[in-house]
Amino acid sequence: MDGSLRIGRLFGIPILIHFTFILIIPIFAWIIGSQIGSTTELLGSIYSVPIDTTFITTGFMPYILGTVVALGLFAGVLIHELAHSLVARRNGIKINSITLLIFGGVAMMEEGIPNPRSELPMAIVGPVASLIVGLVSSGLLYVTPLFITDPPTAGVFIFLFGYLGVLNIILFAFNLLPAFPMDGGRVLRAWLAQRMPLPRATKIAADIGKGFAVFFAVIGILDLNPLLLLIAFFIYIGAGQETVAVRYSVLLRDIHAGSIMSKPVISVPPALPVTRVIEMMYATKHLGFPVVEHNMLIGMVTVADVQRGSPIDRDAMQVRDVMTRGIVAVTPETPVTDVLRIMSAKDIGRVVVVENDALVGIVTRTDILKVVELKDI
Repeated sequence: MDGSLRIGRLFGIPILIHFTFILIIPIFAWIIGSQIGSTTELLGSIYSVPIDTTFITTGFMPYILGTVVALGLFAGVLIHELAHSLVARRNGIKINSITLLIFGGVAMMEEGIPNPRSELPMAIVGPVASLIVGLVSSGLLYVTPLFITDPPTAGVFIFLFGYLGVLNIILFAFNLLPAFPMDGGRVLRAWLAQRMPLPRATKIAADIGKGFAVFFAVIGILDLNPLLLLIAFFIYIGAGQETVAVRYSVLLRDIHAGSIMSKPVISVPPALPVTRVIEMMYATKHLGFPVVEHNMLIGMVTVADVQRGSPIDRDAMQVRDVMTRGIVAVTPETPVTDVLRIMSAKDIGRVVVVENDALVGIVTRTDILKVVELKDI
C-alpha cells in the first residue's frame, strides 16, 4: 500500500505502518491525556476498583499514558489481524502483508472466490482474539495490586490494563456488527452463502453494510466525530468494491488469458521515435505497446510513459528512453482472475501473454470488461 513503511515480520508476514498511523498516535495521546481524570473515574466504576491518581495526573504523565494506550490499542489491532491472517494461511490463502492504518489494520490477502466454510472461521477469529486480549488485560488489572504494593505506581498499571481491556472488548463488539466488509458482515455473508448463491449473499451483506455506513455517517455529523465519518466512508466504499470483486470472480471463473487475449500483437522496437509511437496510438486506438528487440520482450511503452517524458525533448526521444522495464507477463493458461489481480496490484491497464518465451497476445482491462458484460447476459 502506498505511503507505508515496513517495520518487520511476524510469522513470516511483513508488517507495515501507514503514514496515517503515525499521524493518529499523537492525536489519540492528546485525546486520552486530556480526558484522563474522567476516564479514570469511569474505569474505576466499570471494574469496581480504586485507582490512585497521584502519578496518573502529574505533569506530562497523562499524555505519556495516552501514548502508551494508543500504541497498546494498535498492538491489539495487530493481534486481531494476525489472527485473521494465520487462519487464512492455514486455509491456503497467501498473505502479502498486514498494514496498520488510521482506522485499524488491513491484512492483504490473495483470495479468490470466497469459500463460506473457510470464511466463517477466518472472520470470527479476529474479534475472538480482541476479546481474549481484552479479558487478559482486565484480568491483569485485578492482579496488579498483588505484585505492586505502592498505590500510586499500581494506579498507573491499573489504568493502562483497564483502558486496554475496555478498548479491546469494544473492538470485539464493534467488529461483530453485521456491517460488511467488517468481520461481522463477513460472518453474515458466510452464513448467507451457505443458503444462496455467493453473489446474492454478498449483495445482501453489502447493502446491510452500506446501511450501517449511512447510520455511522449521520451520527458522525451530529456528534462532529471525524473518525466515525472516516469509518463510514471506508465501510460504504469497501462494501461496493467487495460486491464488484465477487461478481467479477464468479463471472470470470474458469476463463484463461489465452481465450480472451488480443492477437496478433502490435509491438515496437526500442529505437522507434516516441513521436511515431504517439502516431500509432492515434491510428490504432491502443494506449500501450510491447517493446521487442531481437524477438525478446524487453518492456512496455504506454501513454503514461510518454506523458512522463518532457514534451520539449519528445522529438529527440526513443521508446527505450521512456518505456517501462521488468514488465509482468502471464501464460495463456493463467486464470483471468489472476490477471485482474495483477493489474490491480501493479496499477496497470494491460498484461502481455507469452508462451515458450514468445509474445503471443495481450490482455487489457477492456478485454476483461467485455467478457464480464457478455457473461452477465
